[in-house]
Amino acid sequence: MPTFCRHNHLIQNCPICSREQSIELRPIVSSSAPRSTVRTPGGSQRRTSGSSQRRTSSPRPAAGGRPGAGVRVRRLARGADDGFRCGLVPGLKSSADAERLAEELAFAARRLRQLAEDPPGLYAEIAASEADIEERTWLAFLTAYISPRGGADPFASVRLARTTWASGQPPRLEGIGTGPRTAHDPDRGTATIDAYRAWAQRAGSQAAAFGGEAAWTPERRFARGFERLALPGFHRDARFDLLTTLGWLGAYELRAGALQLGGDNEATVAAKRALGIGDPLLLERRAAELANACGVPLEALDLGLHNWGTGERATLGLGTAVEPDEPTLDAVREALGLP
Repeated sequence: MPTFCRHNHLIQNCPICSREQSIELRPIVSSSAPRSTVRTPGGSQRRTSGSSQRRTSSPRPAAGGRPGAGVRVRRLARGADDGFRCGLVPGLKSSADAERLAEELAFAARRLRQLAEDPPGLYAEIAASEADIEERTWLAFLTAYISPRGGADPFASVRLARTTWASGQPPRLEGIGTGPRTAHDPDRGTATIDAYRAWAQRAGSQAAAFGGEAAWTPERRFARGFERLALPGFHRDARFDLLTTLGWLGAYELRAGALQLGGDNEATVAAKRALGIGDPLLLERRAAELANACGVPLEALDLGLHNWGTGERATLGLGTAVEPDEPTLDAVREALGLP
């Protein structure tokens, strides 16, 4: 009788379970990777396989532009298989990939700790308990929406765009520079910001919207806030970063109980690649196991996986000189079985 594994495959056909149970894989007749048609600027078509290439989002073409002119295909960089294996990250076969992941997780954990202990730049204003909570929350939203950039002054664009919540004026977004996880789309104008204001006003205030019920746990408050902030143009990365920032800066009692993975974003794609699974429930379970084994907050996996997947470190306000703490990095390396 055929035996099916937890991934709903015949066990001898599953690359994960067959390896775990030392079962020889059946030969593959044809690739099961999803195929899609990519139109090139010249109008020709070619087939691509999802196992080696991935279509990434790009700015919308200008009005009157040719459909498909903005599509880019990026080849995923993978380290060579050198025999590395770890049950926490079954998708990785390269110790070089695992080392990069360890560094990014350690850096992301340091950022969270610095937000809690010594927040830099505008984050310090958000953390100031004596200031008006509505203005602090509004500043946190603008920071997540625009996203801090790299360089000596990561918050320069946020300062230029900043308005007060009490004024009701939209931020000045014309020509501003945005960071790597921005939700701002010039084609949308202030539509996302208008939706955010309307969302807060329906609750009575930003504090009421984020605070929720007094009986809620920080994890439930985070999850409900993430769900309710699904506003037009306010994508997963910006929502998660906003709630993480507000929680770690002490503005609200918010803690992530899940990474809220899903959709087309770098954190989700990187998680699927590293954790070797696509099912959302199993993905969240393996992410929690990885964070626990490495001794880092679950929220650290959000930025850590994003940076690992893109191959570029988004510091989100910390500047380029900050490096991971060695004790945290050593702990992550040990959990992953790295020397």
